Amino acid sequence: MIGTIIGAIVAGLIIGALGRLILPGKQNISIVMTIVIGIVASLVCTLILGGIFGYTNASGGIQWWYWLVSAVLAAIGISAYGRLQKN
Repeated sequence: MIGTIIGAIVAGLIIGALGRLILPGKQNISIVMTIVIGIVASLVCTLILGGIFGYTNASGGIQWWYWLVSAVLAAIGISAYGRLQKN
């Protein structure tokens, strides 16, 4: 259980950082919100893509397209959060 939580935090950090790298310019968002948005983006991506295509890790490799789609979703989430914070 604790390993899953730590794994989600690390994945959220990576996904959130990739999402911030996709966006041009500086984002006024804390690292904690970056991690939270990254975790949410990863979860949403896994639920949607896993439901549509199924998640099979029979080859034992990393499914990079899950990470790429999660990073794009995180960029969208960071952009939306930044726009909400300006108001």
